[in-house]
Amino acid sequence: MSTSFDTADDRVLFDVDPDGRIATITLNNPAHRNTYDPAMRDAIARCLDHAAEDDDLTVVLLRGAGGTFSTGADMNNAYGWYGAKSGDDEPARPSRPSQRRRLTVDRKSFGFYHNLLGFPKVTVGEISGYALGGGFEIALMTDISVIARDARIGMPATRFLGPALGSLHMFFHRLGPVMARRLLLTGDIIEAGELAHLGIFTETCDPEAVPARARYWAQKAAKMPADGVVIAKEAFRLVEQSQVYQGEEVASYLFHAFGTNLQFAPGEFNFVKTRAQLGTKEAFRLRDEHFHVPEPEA
Repeated sequence: MSTSFDTADDRVLFDVDPDGRIATITLNNPAHRNTYDPAMRDAIARCLDHAAEDDDLTVVLLRGAGGTFSTGADMNNAYGWYGAKSGDDEPARPSRPSQRRRLTVDRKSFGFYHNLLGFPKVTVGEISGYALGGGFEIALMTDISVIARDARIGMPATRFLGPALGSLHMFFHRLGPVMARRLLLTGDIIEAGELAHLGIFTETCDPEAVPARARYWAQKAAKMPADGVVIAKEAFRLVEQSQVYQGEEVASYLFHAFGTNLQFAPGEFNFVKTRAQLGTKEAFRLRDEHFHVPEPEA
């Protein structure tokens, strides 16, 4: 038997298997590769809060509809994440945010990721297709992660927002300093299979096996004593906070807020400006063209 929870946003689905003690959160925006905007992210946060407060749940399974995990924050309106500005006689419109507005909003935004990173129940990631940007961060934050060998992962937004993007401490801890620097300083998108030997994800498998393998790990974790899981998760967080994440809460939103106010020199690619002039699709094409460097011939 399963039940559902009304998220007030059909782009986020929440189902509960009370007998199995597993809740499933599905990002349901497949037409846009499960990108999420502030309203969608808030719906995810409400689902997490609901699961955290339900004593009968032990595991949360995170997945994306349509064969894609998530391509992260919706960048069709980058400034829209910071709210719109309007006058008395004009409609609200996107506006370049002040630095104080960036700091305020980014501080709240990173609260979502820190809540997920320190979530009291076991989180299992079912990761297929793409896990980019914020989707990649969420995938790395899960306790147990099953990823398709051909899944495309990375932080491509660093190419137009700068390398000081996202939870830097988490990247260095989970990816290791070498891989973290490579992905953040190049914006490369790579296949998960390239990282299988590093043990970053719990299991790397063929794409068609991902749903069943993720469900297997969720069921396995759900057999654990619920109180023991919560105690362990708090112990894990204490260890990571003392060894790895000191200063993370402040550093993440500060660097992100400052980094999204970049000045572009001649010859550097300004994605936001290009998108405003030529549209999103053309801006992505020109971005990829600008950053393409052919491999040297052997």
